[in-house]
Amino acid sequence: MTPDRPIPAALRAMADPAYREFQRRLMPTVPPERVLGVRTPALRQFARQLAGTPEAERFLHTLPHELYEENNLHGFLIERLPDAEAVIAALDRFLPYVDNWATCDMTAPPVFRCRPAALLPAVRRWMAQPEPYAVRYGIVQLMRHYLAPGVFAPAYPAAVAAVRSEAYYVRMACAWYFATALAEQPAAILPYLTEDGALEPWVRRKAVQKALESRRIPAALAARLRALRRELPPV
Repeated sequence: MTPDRPIPAALRAMADPAYREFQRRLMPTVPPERVLGVRTPALRQFARQLAGTPEAERFLHTLPHELYEENNLHGFLIERLPDAEAVIAALDRFLPYVDNWATCDMTAPPVFRCRPAALLPAVRRWMAQPEPYAVRYGIVQLMRHYLAPGVFAPAYPAAVAAVRSEAYYVRMACAWYFATALAEQPAAILPYLTEDGALEPWVRRKAVQKALESRRIPAALAARLRALRRELPPV
């Protein structure tokens, strides 16, 4: 990367040194020299200005990026693509290069809310990838778009339960999924937390913990989870 490239230069001009130190502590997987400290609202505003321009098109086809903020900007530009097919194609190119939970989770194309059926084949593909943040991205999409009545299916938690990974942020995504899904689909999800072998032990215990931290879990169910937690072996 040369210092006179327009996008990196613009990002450096938006950097906030105090915020940079805060961000660096949150993302242990990203080398600190790659984090500038650009606040998310400023990045989103920059994405709005760039979207649809030839510069944005070139940027979306230039991977990998050097800066953490370049990756976040890339995700925000993907969000502004015009249709689900273009978004999915761009994510297929981008996800293998994502290297942290924040970039992964904050890339949330609104088109998926309107076209959940178009997303499912891509979700299955991402969850089968070797790259951990592609897997995490697929799990997070199942959590965001496929828990409500009318779109939920038992095959979705089964697919998440089948994920086996040593990557911390993949395992955390699995736990997050089951803790969130329990509030939306308790009858379908509770067996995964209560039955031995339904989940990998680390994921099971972390999912119970995260569910107990949620304000969406009814008191009676929370009491059952607290009793279950006392019985679970430490991991």
